[in-house]
Amino acid sequence: MLLLRCLWKGTLQKLSCQFCALMGKLQSKLKHSAYKCSRPDGIIEERIQTKTFQEYSPAHVDSVFVIAALNSELCVSGGKDKTVVAYNWKTGIVVKKFKGHEREITKLACVPKSSQFFSASRDRTVMMWDLHGSSQPRQQLVGHDMVVTGLAVSPDSSQLCTGSRDNTLLLWDVGTGQCVEKACVSRNLVTHLCWVPREPYVLQTSEDKTMRLWDIRGLQVAHMFPPKQHIQTYCEVSMDGHKCISCSNGFGGEGCEATLWDLRQTRNRICEYKGHFQTVASCVFLPKTLALMPVIATSSHDSKVKIWNQDTGACLFTLSLDGSGPLTSLAVGDADSLLCASFNRGIHLLKVGHSKGLELQEVATF
Repeated sequence: MLLLRCLWKGTLQKLSCQFCALMGKLQSKLKHSAYKCSRPDGIIEERIQTKTFQEYSPAHVDSVFVIAALNSELCVSGGKDKTVVAYNWKTGIVVKKFKGHEREITKLACVPKSSQFFSASRDRTVMMWDLHGSSQPRQQLVGHDMVVTGLAVSPDSSQLCTGSRDNTLLLWDVGTGQCVEKACVSRNLVTHLCWVPREPYVLQTSEDKTMRLWDIRGLQVAHMFPPKQHIQTYCEVSMDGHKCISCSNGFGGEGCEATLWDLRQTRNRICEYKGHFQTVASCVFLPKTLALMPVIATSSHDSKVKIWNQDTGACLFTLSLDGSGPLTSLAVGDADSLLCASFNRGIHLLKVGHSKGLELQEVATF
């Protein structure tokens, strides 16, 4: 009898452990997050949301520094592990890995309407890859003396502009892989490059707190925007080429903002977006189909993604990605999806919804 009681007690303990493990797995599928949103009457309201959350196989084994959308299903990312990864973020499957850089990946740029893309690295090189080709680079571009911190592909895919902390911009012929122009401006430590749609201009942010517009016909500075108080970390141009946004580094709320500029007429500052408490690392224009008003999104080292009314500067929504560390890069995945890279938790898939006004939800990591 004593033996039977011991066996029964052991069985109950085993079942109890299995039940607890099962509940733990179920709870891990529920993501609790706090966020703040702006109601139509202007009142800021805090909500707690619980939703189904998917953890896909991780794309990288270390911090992710940059992400770019290759098409409406695939993205490419790079980071500290020196690897570029093509990932299907809708299915959670790694499509292909590309290795060739000797140090971490700093920037990525996709060739429009193509399976090709470029990566830049702290190893001072730029490499061209093809999703449908070999896992080896199609081209290796060598010309900078320091880490490459800017990449921009022309709309017709024939030219590539690169920038570096060596104060130089280089213009490359994509077909031949040859450098055709070089420009150097003292103290112009490049932080990002962006090609203006349908125009022979490249926008560039710098550690000297300025933003420059370059005419690639001779690679000359066509315009310099008024300097800000902090380093400009990133820039993006709207699809119509009429406006651009830049963002600043900072700490404790000093700096830490994004700025909207007129790109075609006055070239003056239009609006500022303030609310982050650490460096704003990335900013993007969101598709017009997402809201009744034009909106932009920013990601910051304070682990928050914010959505803003582009015209008024009002913060419409804040999503905290707790435990992710600095958020390093932001990309539009499709009409209602954002991809956000982070130091600690890989890449986050975010969905824009409208169930209770404009809102942002984290639905997966990989």
